Amino acid sequence: MPATSLLSHALTAVTDAGLRPLPEPVPHLLRTLAAPPRLAAHLRAVHDVAHRLADWAAAHCPALGFDREAVLFGAATHDIGKVLHPAELTGPGSAHEEAGRELLLTHGFPPRLARFAGTHASWTDPAVTVEDLLVSTADKIWKGKRVPDLEDLLTVRLAAASGTEPWSAFLALDDALTALADRAPARLAFQSAYPTTGQGASSW
Repeated sequence: MPATSLLSHALTAVTDAGLRPLPEPVPHLLRTLAAPPRLAAHLRAVHDVAHRLADWAAAHCPALGFDREAVLFGAATHDIGKVLHPAELTGPGSAHEEAGRELLLTHGFPPRLARFAGTHASWTDPAVTVEDLLVSTADKIWKGKRVPDLEDLLTVRLAAASGTEPWSAFLALDDALTALADRAPARLAFQSAYPTTGQGASSW
């Protein structure tokens, strides 16, 4: 199947994991950039988890008052810089982070939305926001990975907003993340079905 068809399929396929489609105009941007199909699948997986995590946070802690649009856009585009650094699709590297932010700015997206491409791996930065923490958490839990220091930072924000003890806030967050992690195998299977180019599959 041609790479363009694979990309379209990754963006629109009905999945066993029940993944939502990416928000407009992200699919258009990915098509414009001829993004690797695997990247589109990955962004769908992380966006869906961010959507579910945002739903939980808004219901569990209404006082958190985060920018939902920014969280969902950030999750949907956090790895967009890998279009320019395709080696980081299959190996480590952080060049895609600032490259992704600059790419989004170049395409007319405002800094408040473009920044997540550069901050999704920087949750220890003193300037980190709750939106950053939600995107970073979604980028880990989509595959079932738990990161205690990241979860602790989100717990502190939840406890402060809700006026509860940190241990209580963590127990609630832990339950939510455990439920999200339960669907990780289906999300991983969806992602792995798509190649990093138009010529066959390779590992993420």
